[in-house]
Amino acid sequence: MFTSNTVLRVAVQKSGRLSEKSLDIISKCGIDFNKGSRVLKAKADNFPIEFLYLRDDDIPGYVYDGIADIGIVGKNEMDEKAYPVEIVRDLGFSRCRLSIAVPNSFDYKSLADLEGKQIATSYPTILKSCLKEQGVSAGVHEISGSVEIAPSLGLTDAICDLVSTGSTLISNGLKEVDVLYRSSAVMITRKDLGETSPEKQQILDRLLMRVDAVMRARHYKYIMFNLPSAKVSEVGNIIPGTKSPTVTPLLEAGWSSIQTVVQEDDFWDVFEALKGIGAQGILVTGIEQMTL
Repeated sequence: MFTSNTVLRVAVQKSGRLSEKSLDIISKCGIDFNKGSRVLKAKADNFPIEFLYLRDDDIPGYVYDGIADIGIVGKNEMDEKAYPVEIVRDLGFSRCRLSIAVPNSFDYKSLADLEGKQIATSYPTILKSCLKEQGVSAGVHEISGSVEIAPSLGLTDAICDLVSTGSTLISNGLKEVDVLYRSSAVMITRKDLGETSPEKQQILDRLLMRVDAVMRARHYKYIMFNLPSAKVSEVGNIIPGTKSPTVTPLLEAGWSSIQTVVQEDDFWDVFEALKGIGAQGILVTGIEQMTL
């Protein structure tokens, strides 16, 4: 049982690329809370957690210091701040990459071409680690924003920055030449949470169970279709892993209605195979949560 004042504090990005998807996955966990853009702190109505809306680069420090119990943040921010926190789930969304980009005139072949060069970045910790790993000695200039403009100003020879589409690089006369690091949204916590507060660890375990159900559902589709009853036994050969689909006889003799789930990556192959054995009226819907 939980005491009335036991809540799990969750740090999420107040605004930006991670914010919307972080709040969406929590909402799909059946948790009601205030998502107002001007709110800095909010308590869930139906689950023992409280939200702190913060800058993304502050989240690892808040978790490490114990102000927040868990946080949802880009792995790049976690590794850049280098606090000894623990990843409890890779949430998989907001994927991006940290890449080297150089002026279009730069004849780049490998990271070794940056030996003795100057590189601008907002991620000096990750960049220095990558350079050291490859045995490259280069100057690192930390810039908090507008990294792309550094080469055109003559400040650096190259940049190391997050890339999603690459359009910003192109507009600044740069080309992406090397991917050093890949990132996605992760859920982090203190390594000693279970030791310092078993009750909070139990709340986290309950939350993770819901998160897992939501994440698993993203990879599946729920399908319903009508099929000649004589072909029902073939469904198991078409849909891998199908244990026992729901089979309901239709009013029309010789026909059955089938309900089951299929992995999204396999859907079109399954769709074609089902049509091939006479399936009709195939209806496909998304799944909000799913457990095994």
